[in-house]
Amino acid sequence: MTSTHSPARGRPEAVVGLLPAARGGRWDRWRLPLALAPALVIVVAGFQRRWMSDDGHIYVRTVRQILAGNGPVFNAGERAESSTGTLWQWLLVAAGATGADIATAAMYGGLLLTAAGFALASVAALRLHGGDGVLLPCGALVLLALPPVWDFATSGLETGLATCWLAGAWLALVARPRAWTSCVVLGLGPLVRPDLALVSLVFLAAQWLMVRPSWRRALAGAAAAGALPVAYEIYRMGYYGHLMPLPGVTKEASRSLWTRGLAYLADFAGPYLLWVPLLFLVAVALPSRDARRAVPLVPALAPVVAGVLCWAYVIKVGGDFMHGRMFLPGLLLMLLPVFLAPLTRAWTITTVGVTVWALACAAVLRIPYEGRIGPSGIADERGVYVRQNAAPHPLHHGFAGFPGNRAYARLVRDAARDGTPTLLLGRTPADAAVPGVTGVYNTLGFSGTVVPLDGAALDPIGLAYPLAAHSEGINGRVGHDKRLPDEWIVAERGTAPPAGLDPARVDAARRALRCGPFAELRAATRDPLTAGRFWHNLTGAVERTAFRFPNDPVRAEREACGGAPPIRAARPPEAPGS
Repeated sequence: MTSTHSPARGRPEAVVGLLPAARGGRWDRWRLPLALAPALVIVVAGFQRRWMSDDGHIYVRTVRQILAGNGPVFNAGERAESSTGTLWQWLLVAAGATGADIATAAMYGGLLLTAAGFALASVAALRLHGGDGVLLPCGALVLLALPPVWDFATSGLETGLATCWLAGAWLALVARPRAWTSCVVLGLGPLVRPDLALVSLVFLAAQWLMVRPSWRRALAGAAAAGALPVAYEIYRMGYYGHLMPLPGVTKEASRSLWTRGLAYLADFAGPYLLWVPLLFLVAVALPSRDARRAVPLVPALAPVVAGVLCWAYVIKVGGDFMHGRMFLPGLLLMLLPVFLAPLTRAWTITTVGVTVWALACAAVLRIPYEGRIGPSGIADERGVYVRQNAAPHPLHHGFAGFPGNRAYARLVRDAARDGTPTLLLGRTPADAAVPGVTGVYNTLGFSGTVVPLDGAALDPIGLAYPLAAHSEGINGRVGHDKRLPDEWIVAERGTAPPAGLDPARVDAARRALRCGPFAELRAATRDPLTAGRFWHNLTGAVERTAFRFPNDPVRAEREACGGAPPIRAARPPEAPGS
């Protein structure tokens, strides 16, 4: 975003390089190597805790479907967007296209991106603070001391990419606020994770305050920032028929669960006494206005504002089921301005205090439910999968320590070998009305690993199953608030109800599925994608995303069909036979 305005009134001048010019101080030759030390430390810590989460394997199945020619879907023939991180998904596609093992690429790629994020944060801090001499790794120590940071340096999720983008976007804001490429980088937040759109908005507003462009330049910069996210959103609405990835629908990303969210915050901040280093940092950062070392206010304040908003959003929606995970991007943002701190007396004392806390945190402070799911439903996710796989660094699902999953995997393999259409409700086989194996299991990444790509791996929670995603919540474990009753799944995928299910309720579900909003949801996700279907999906995405139905099939039929005979969903005129 260039500007014809003068850089007067304290606004930063255009920069040539990312790092400040050396001034001949005796520490200058060591400045950059010491600043990059946090990146090296996180590589070591992350490698020692390397693992692959079940949710990481959700990405893997979608990538396998893309490479197999079935499109960006979880199950062939059903357009459902199970990948929350769009850019991460396509980076894994690029890795998989080279012949690399996708899970391995996800695990180690996340570690490399995390390290790159720490390096970019250090470079940006050098640029922000300028001057001579070594900077102290003050805020970096807070991150390096926290076990969740070690855990999610890998995991196969998009967390490493988020770390890299957040630090890289801040570097663009600090070092090149006038560049068009900075506009593009700052606008990528929604493609990293939808909730990081908050960060994009804050950073773009900060860029405008720093540059103060003409209105023409401002509009051009906004167009550059929004081009990719807007284009992909149009594609998402037309292809999938929804406004957001399916996990955002099933987890009700617009709801407010402040009490549960505050409990998630306490679960993260309490065990590690996180308030101790934050008090140290706030106490010295607020009054620190030494004119000789004053930093530009806007780029220093922008990540703090963005981080507070990220935390507020996480608390509002009720947090997550993985310990600490959703607070990590916001914590990184709030620590970016002090990721490295100047070598002054006040900051030296603060760094010593933070170091004492960091050593205690890294060595002693732990959550009380290590390796398990806690009483509130929040899990030490890495510990759970280490225990269930009986492996210190689980990569591919083995579940040597979890007999239930091994039994399900055997049933899937036997059914696939037999070739008979089979519906597996957990570990209960039934006849299916669709070819291949349909496996219904809560552990979706694992199920997606064992169910063949031409079969269907369905989760009653709704992360990759549109019907379940639109069901009403049951106020269950955080992140698992939905559980589609088996009657619906048998009605859609099975033939005769297996023992234990009421045939009348199954029949009611079958009738409901042929009525208005149900039939339209099915058409949006399963009809051939003609130009007419794309337009119909695009224009109906808002209403379709908002659709919810009762879990009780009898009540759902009554509400959807209104006592009238079931009707077919509306079709685009040029595809009457779809």
